[in-house]
Amino acid sequence: MTAERTVGTRTRVLIAEDEAIIRLDLKETLTAEGYEVVADSGRGDEALALVRELRPDVAILDIKMPGNDGLAVARAISEERLCAVLVLTAFSQRELVAQAAQSGVLAYLVKPFAAGELVAAIEIALARFGEAQELKAEATDYAEQLQTRKIVERAKGLLMDNYGFREDDAFAFMRSTAMNQRRPMRAVAEDLLAGTLSVASTPADDSR
Repeated sequence: MTAERTVGTRTRVLIAEDEAIIRLDLKETLTAEGYEVVADSGRGDEALALVRELRPDVAILDIKMPGNDGLAVARAISEERLCAVLVLTAFSQRELVAQAAQSGVLAYLVKPFAAGELVAAIEIALARFGEAQELKAEATDYAEQLQTRKIVERAKGLLMDNYGFREDDAFAFMRSTAMNQRRPMRAVAEDLLAGTLSVASTPADDSR
């Protein structure tokens, strides 16, 4: 796993966490892992303004912050399609994960966490943001985009659980199938979930 997105370009990260010690630890960890921390803030409203100004690749948001909470900021970022969003949550806040998904959060991490877990969560959020950018052309409004993404995520899970696909391979399979059939990716995902699209006839991918 690496912070390099393209040759010579580091992934740019914004941190929003109201506890200064955690914020500093995140900054040091991310820098050591090769990410570029473009800004950090202890307030949700400031974080949103900074995301709009600096356009990072990913925003790491704590749920509980003054100004605006992390979920409100995540929703605004997602509606404006500004960047990928990763939410930090305490173990006792895990019931908020469903709300986080409704707010456009692409990955979450439960505190405390190791550096490797942080890096993995960032890369998942970035990959899912890229997928969402591809899917947005199929949806006319934000609510429809969320629904389309939910259906595609469920179909990805089916491919991973039943056929041994990796997450990125599952999305690539649906994308190539949609292109070959000249159909929206959501329609392909719905057929997979309904069992009307067969994967058995698809040549095996050695990378899985």
